[in-house]
Amino acid sequence: MTEDEELTYAEAGVDIDASEAATAALVGAVGDIDDSEYAGLLDIGDRYLALATDGVGTKLLVAEALGDYSTVGIDCIAMNANDLVAAGVEPVAFVDYLAVDEPSEAFSEQVGEGLAAGAEEANLALVGGETAVMPEVVKGLDLAGACVGLAPKDAVFPGEAEVGDALVGFPSSGIHSNGLTLAREAVTRDHEYEDAFPPEPNRSIGEVLLEPTRIYTSLLPALRERAVHAAAHVTGGGWTNLSRMGAFRYEVTDPFDAQPVFEFVQREGNVDDEEMHRTFNMGTGFVVALPADEAEGLVEATDGRVIGEVQEGDEVAIRGLEL
Repeated sequence: MTEDEELTYAEAGVDIDASEAATAALVGAVGDIDDSEYAGLLDIGDRYLALATDGVGTKLLVAEALGDYSTVGIDCIAMNANDLVAAGVEPVAFVDYLAVDEPSEAFSEQVGEGLAAGAEEANLALVGGETAVMPEVVKGLDLAGACVGLAPKDAVFPGEAEVGDALVGFPSSGIHSNGLTLAREAVTRDHEYEDAFPPEPNRSIGEVLLEPTRIYTSLLPALRERAVHAAAHVTGGGWTNLSRMGAFRYEVTDPFDAQPVFEFVQREGNVDDEEMHRTFNMGTGFVVALPADEAEGLVEATDGRVIGEVQEGDEVAIRGLEL
């Protein structure tokens, strides 16, 4: 591929459609699972016990290139805790799984510092973990985890938006921990991770890519005080994640501005607008659908804002795009 050709997530190495098909095949083989779109739910009487699992992904390769693993633990907790929040569940405990080709006290300590910082921010307990040394399976390291949460049955979001609902969005902290395969391919065409990031010359490109994923657990009290119908954590698949709230048209008229990192990735990789919105959060990391008359109260209680509404249809409309 020449540098002036448009870059896509699939060409960078991740085919979202193939990934979703593989996931569907796995779920089909396992059988019926009692879950929401974001968490597995176990009925334990008057409450649900909820479970979610996720990892940091290829953001780890940026950390490896810079020799800085101090924030990836935050990402690991965020990607799991935010999925529970999207189900209306409070995260309470977390276990991590660190797989390495060879042990290193230096990066293990940094990973641990990030996990501790993420746990404090998410207000959950680190209750253990596992480090596996697997030189024939892993090159470098991989970090993943599982999060457990609890929720009264009437606190779990129904999971289905309704026509006429307002969409309230909440800003992201940047690129979060998805789409890094595309972002890395784009920015390393003509740059090194250590190069200065043009919009903020006091930071390197790698530092900007490593900006930790925002943790949204602090939103739960305000969300639970209102009749939230559904929520979406905007991760892999970008804005198409809104369709996980049901088959509707999501008319997004006032999203948060995309941080400079997105414009930089788009320009350096010659990535088109649709691909950007199908891959990244583009400035808005979490979205909820709730009755329009409750939206302003939620906005006043949080850092969110009304970004659109739910209509009849079956697509996500944003910035002139139909996803």
